[in-house]
Amino acid sequence: MSDLTRAEIEEFWETWLDVNRAAERSGDWTIMADWYAEDATYGWMYTPDEHFMAVGREEIRRLAIGQEMAGLDGWHYDYQCTMIDEAKGMVLGFWKQKSGITDDATGQEYEILGIGGSWFGVERQAAGPDEGTLKFAWQRDWFDLGSTATTFLAIAASGKAPQGLVDRMGVNGRELPGHYTYDELPSTLWPPPVERGDFVTQESAT
Repeated sequence: MSDLTRAEIEEFWETWLDVNRAAERSGDWTIMADWYAEDATYGWMYTPDEHFMAVGREEIRRLAIGQEMAGLDGWHYDYQCTMIDEAKGMVLGFWKQKSGITDDATGQEYEILGIGGSWFGVERQAAGPDEGTLKFAWQRDWFDLGSTATTFLAIAASGKAPQGLVDRMGVNGRELPGHYTYDELPSTLWPPPVERGDFVTQESAT
């Protein structure tokens, strides 16, 4: 069980939304790294056997919101809905991924369809320079990879793709730091406390 109050989490979450907006305006996503604990983990799945995982605040800064955001200048990730569970110290944020590039056929921004979001664990730091403050202990994202590829290709076909996005589309992700097969993951696919069974809520069918 978490010792955090809902008010504390809500206040912390508002600062997270603020730094997201600042990152979108500046194009520098790495400023968000300070919201993570020093030993935080952040991961997501590309395919069943290609996963991304960053371990530790500085790897999150360098890889998760550095390397992995390359080519996505001008994109914005607008949170549509948030759910907070103060008893478990968890937040679910559901976001849309929009490109900032207009589709001439519709007059709307190119958007990655499907529901995307982030699942966070929030913890009060017990020691060190962050003692007493709230930080993200872990984050796991999900998104529709097929829709992502379709949207990237549509932007490329429109002739409006910035060079950074074109370069990103040509990268072999498996060759980049932070990309692992399932068996190689340095942290668990499910957030560690959930994988341990700390929050089991029903009996197994078996």
